[in-house]
Amino acid sequence: MTVLNQPPESKFAYVVVASRRARQLMAGAQPLFDRPRSHKPTRIAMEELNKALLEYQLPERPAGEEDKEGKRRKP
Repeated sequence: MTVLNQPPESKFAYVVVASRRARQLMAGAQPLFDRPRSHKPTRIAMEELNKALLEYQLPERPAGEEDKEGKRRKP
C-alpha cells in the first residue's frame, strides 16, 4: 500500500477519507492546523484533506482484476 497525502482523485475515496477524519475530530482529536474556517468536523476534515495535511492509504487492486469503472449492470 502506498501512503498518500494529496486529495484522492476518486470522489468516493475522498468522501471515505474525509468522513473517517471527521469521526476522529468528533471523538476529540485536534485539527491539524490553526484557525479552521469552520467549527464543523466534516468541513475541518475536508479542509485538512485539501491542504494535504492528512496521510492515508488506499488498497491496491489485485492483479488481473478488470477495471469495471464506468460500467453498469444490465437490468
